[in-house]
Amino acid sequence: QGPSIPESQSSLDLQEILGNLSYEGTEDINDNVTFLDYDAAPCHNHYCPLFQRVAPPFLAVTCAVAALGTGALLVALAKRPQAWEWPQSRALVAQLALGMGLFAVLLPAVAAGVGQGWHLGTGWCRLTHLLWHWSLFAQALLVGSGSCGSAWAHWDPRSRRLAVALWAGALLLATPAAQASGTVSGTGCVRRSVAILSPAYLLHLATCLGLLLLLPLGLLVATLAVPGLRASWQGGGGASWLFFGLWAPYGVGLAVEFLLHTRLLEPTCGTFERFDHVLGLSEGLGVLHCSLGPPVLLLTRFC
Repeated sequence: QGPSIPESQSSLDLQEILGNLSYEGTEDINDNVTFLDYDAAPCHNHYCPLFQRVAPPFLAVTCAVAALGTGALLVALAKRPQAWEWPQSRALVAQLALGMGLFAVLLPAVAAGVGQGWHLGTGWCRLTHLLWHWSLFAQALLVGSGSCGSAWAHWDPRSRRLAVALWAGALLLATPAAQASGTVSGTGCVRRSVAILSPAYLLHLATCLGLLLLLPLGLLVATLAVPGLRASWQGGGGASWLFFGLWAPYGVGLAVEFLLHTRLLEPTCGTFERFDHVLGLSEGLGVLHCSLGPPVLLLTRFC
């Protein structure tokens, strides 16, 4: 909570469900008060201490629930393969389970890094962000492709080629996230260790907004306009849209964060004090997809 972090290191990420939003100004360290140059009144931001207390147990519980749910989903896929038909086909749900499992397996390291400081170095920090966003983007593409037709109805050469292309594309899209991330003083693994207008971060931001906001919006419009796409919702295909519902608020938060840091939206003292909490909650909501997704898919199919 000490001195304000420079702008190039001002946002902590999923490792910290979001970092401190800071602006130029001076700070009285003894009183823990930041005096901002755009406001004569002192502004207090208590997000970091709250985050360091809440995030590790939250991530640990989420990981445990996700492990149980994903395990049950995989057992159901193996024991009753005939039950998984389009639009919740076995080929699609198995890949969604893989994506949620990959996301959840990173949570213990993230929780330990938040609670004890990140001591694994920049390389492991970037690898964590690469795998984290790879799983997110792959799931977004899976849900999107599953909503546009019956490509996943059967596990055949066509669907296998699509799976390879989708996972390879998601990995490529996650690369800017790794390049933009880094460590702060060797103890914090942050989402953005580069300038907010750097090419790597702009590519990452564009990918997040495209997959978490524009893709579901386009699919929603298409589903309402095309009767054939509405059939998948009637068959329970809408259950996988839980992913978009949980991550869309975070996408909006990233867009607002960009506008604030580029001064396209003028920050205020209230923004400084509250925005981290709002964005942190939205990211925490997205993290829940790995624990809520498996039971929702199971209940939709078997109930």
